[in-house]
Amino acid sequence: MSKFDIIVLGSGPGGYVTAIRASQLGFKTAIVEKESLGGVCLNWGCIPTKALLKSAQVFEYLKHAEDYGLSAKKVEHDFDAVVKRSRGVADGMSKGVQFLMKKNKIEVLNGYGRLLPGKKVMVKGEHGQAEYSADHIIIATGARSRELPSLPQDGKKVIGYRDAMTLKKQPKKMIVVGSGAIGIEFAYFYNSMGTEVTVVEYLPNIVPVEDEEVSKQLERTFKKNGIKIKTSAEVTKVDTSGDGVKATVKTSKGEEVLEADIVLSAVGIKTNIENIGLEDVGIAVDRDKILVNDYYQTNIPGYYAIGDVTPGQALAHVASAEGILCVEKLAGMHVEPLDYGNIPGCTYCHPEIASVGLTEKQAREKGLDIKVGKFPFSASGKAKASGTSDGFVKVIFDAKYGEWLGCHMIGAGVTDMIAEAVVARKLETTGHEVLKAVHPHPTMSEAVMEAVAAAYDEVIHL
Repeated sequence: MSKFDIIVLGSGPGGYVTAIRASQLGFKTAIVEKESLGGVCLNWGCIPTKALLKSAQVFEYLKHAEDYGLSAKKVEHDFDAVVKRSRGVADGMSKGVQFLMKKNKIEVLNGYGRLLPGKKVMVKGEHGQAEYSADHIIIATGARSRELPSLPQDGKKVIGYRDAMTLKKQPKKMIVVGSGAIGIEFAYFYNSMGTEVTVVEYLPNIVPVEDEEVSKQLERTFKKNGIKIKTSAEVTKVDTSGDGVKATVKTSKGEEVLEADIVLSAVGIKTNIENIGLEDVGIAVDRDKILVNDYYQTNIPGYYAIGDVTPGQALAHVASAEGILCVEKLAGMHVEPLDYGNIPGCTYCHPEIASVGLTEKQAREKGLDIKVGKFPFSASGKAKASGTSDGFVKVIFDAKYGEWLGCHMIGAGVTDMIAEAVVARKLETTGHEVLKAVHPHPTMSEAVMEAVAAAYDEVIHL
């Protein structure tokens, strides 16, 4: 039986990053993966969806070439080629992780891993099964598309995000159930490709975790682009017996039946914690999540968990940060618990959405005395020149101490801009310090400075 210092179960952005950092710190490390290195994020999530979205964005640019003084005749798209490019990008990234495993001398154990008592893992692969032991075992098995009883997935007419990336034929009509990041990104992609899209959201606003002004702005833009939005609505049943699918949708006005070729269920995720041996080891679970302390230790010594299987935000960058923190703690380094109040969230539709910290509603519900500033991209020279004037930057500060409580953006490229707010909040930067930090002109990032200026009644370009 092979012995390691650390075995990581799962090779997603939590698992493979953890393994690399562990190896860098001198631990003899192995990683277990039943499919492709990189997990859902690289193979079926973050990366291939961004490739699809880029194709949609380029297609939209071509369709609006005249807006830029250009001419593009007979602009068409090849759906199969778009999907093929996305898969190629994902495959390339997975090969990149393979290279990183070799570079860092991490042993890859291909097969299905199951935890055993006594700090052991059983790996069952194509060529049989083998048992491995380690001083520390880190669970990073991630999550999958969640299924609702009223919306069972058949992989054909009612699908999850994984099927949505590799459809053989572009649907003429699609119903997207759920308006979180996954649902919204696919709604944008298919609408841009020419599919008639309807979004059904159970809560009163689409992208419900975002600031309400951001939600309303996105809804306006989506409706302008032909996407139908139904909020405070619930799919109670689906009928797949005919050529397409009929979805019964319940709203405050009653029930209606929507017809489409495909229903995409994007109602959240389900953790991959079944059949991995948690019960055999005695690891505590609550509400589909593995319970851990600030440094990701479970209730059983020697077993740890990171990423989507734990109670923190189910985001790739969170999983990576948790894994690094976990192994650095094991190495005896001085580390601080992760600040889950300063985690950025991004949605890569067009316009993009990015946010960190408290929404205005949350800040007011806390009883805080706040200053709110907002700067529209319609007043930004760079945005106007780029033809991307939709959206705004909104900032929220504590009126007494100047603490940056929240930042909410919707517009072109804002997912690359949000890091300024994350770093500033980490450094406990005040509003006046942001305001006096010179931002380059003309850039989209100026909108951050201008929004801060608006909060302090010093805005110049409004």
